[in-house]
Amino acid sequence: MAVTSETQKRIHFISLGCPKNRVDTEVMLGVAEAAGCKLVPEPEDADYVVVNTCGFIGPAKEESIDTILAMGRLKEEGSLEKLVVAGCLSQRYPDDLAREMPEVDHFLGSSDMLKLGDILHGRGERIMVGNPAHYTLRATDPRVLSQGRHSAYLKIAEGCNRTCSFCAIPAIRGKQRSRGIDDVVAEAERLIASGVKELNLVSQDTIAYGRDLDGRPKLAQLLKAVGDLPGLRWLRVHYLYPEALTAELVEVLAQHPKVVKYVDMPLQHASDKMLRRMKRGHGGDRLRRVVETVREKIPGVVFRTAFIVGHPGETDEDFTELCEFVKWAEFDRVGVFKYSDEEGTTSETQSEKNRAREINARHRKLMALQRPISRRKNRALIGTQLEVLVDGASDQHEYVLQGRHAGQAPEIDGVVYLSGAEVRPGEMVKVEVTQSADYDLVGEVVLDDGSLATPAAKPKRRVGLRVTN
Repeated sequence: MAVTSETQKRIHFISLGCPKNRVDTEVMLGVAEAAGCKLVPEPEDADYVVVNTCGFIGPAKEESIDTILAMGRLKEEGSLEKLVVAGCLSQRYPDDLAREMPEVDHFLGSSDMLKLGDILHGRGERIMVGNPAHYTLRATDPRVLSQGRHSAYLKIAEGCNRTCSFCAIPAIRGKQRSRGIDDVVAEAERLIASGVKELNLVSQDTIAYGRDLDGRPKLAQLLKAVGDLPGLRWLRVHYLYPEALTAELVEVLAQHPKVVKYVDMPLQHASDKMLRRMKRGHGGDRLRRVVETVREKIPGVVFRTAFIVGHPGETDEDFTELCEFVKWAEFDRVGVFKYSDEEGTTSETQSEKNRAREINARHRKLMALQRPISRRKNRALIGTQLEVLVDGASDQHEYVLQGRHAGQAPEIDGVVYLSGAEVRPGEMVKVEVTQSADYDLVGEVVLDDGSLATPAAKPKRRVGLRVTN
């Protein structure tokens, strides 16, 4: 039956959590488009709202629950026909959520995106949470990008085989299931043909890509296969586990013209004792060797990492060792997570728990330690010229655009604020850095003749940042 304006359902999506979740949401967007639904930007205008949840750590679960409850109130007011909850939280607690949240009409798990079609056609059961191991993303699955046409995340595997003590992802998403190189390349080609210039490869354990496939293809092979595609400008890889990097992978990261010199490698800690308790499979010495290899073999690399503070058993001495490691390594980007107990993990059963007050204090201290390092690295860029991918309008000022250089991943790192020229989203422009802040930069577009652009019609406004010169 043809969809008319009277029968067309309006749908709104809320995607919480990591970029991998964003990809899942974009698959559901594709399902909704194929079903003839109209995407609307505000939940108040929707007939259907889909909340794709995160269930990784305590604060993420709280955000997911608060969002569901807010949408439930919207439904009670009579403006919303159906509320659908998908993703990791419903995968983890389907029965509990169904019992406690009668306002939710349907629950989908972390690998049930395609089942949204049944719901939209009126055939769905209330709980449709399946086995995550039964699904792996395919190039033929529908997908609609949600962050502009020029940048996209590309998921290369599902699940994880690691046994880190603090992590529930293997229980939520199942064992690792890599996509074949041909399938990944096929999706990459389709994205590039639609206008994508930047691809960001993601999975739970990217460095382990291909180990579960026949022939055991390597991540380096995949990077070269995708990076060689015409039309692509930047290829970035995320979530490398801190193993000894192969010479082939290091060479691709250092030499391939389209693979940006960006290493995203969550290290989690630096103390040998804590790394053992976390079941990370290595000690602090290996981490130092990995950092030294990355710095030596990939000149100009941007190194992003993440740590957990307050894990059971972490003493003041362990935390001091972590702080000394961060000062030594001088990472470009550092994320710090506060430990929280997660049901079913080994860490939950470990003794010597830290108090919330101590965890919060360590989080503040480590972030404060990293901030001047990031500030100094950004200040060193003042006066240099960088290639910047324009993302679009800034939330800082109506006359200011923003973009990112190759060392800034979308929605994860800082941005470059632009003024002085009329440029469009998706353009790659040369920018001279004129100001810096802790995490962001300000720059002027460089014209073909080497001069800096000046505003054509609007007065130049200083970006509302606390900057350093």
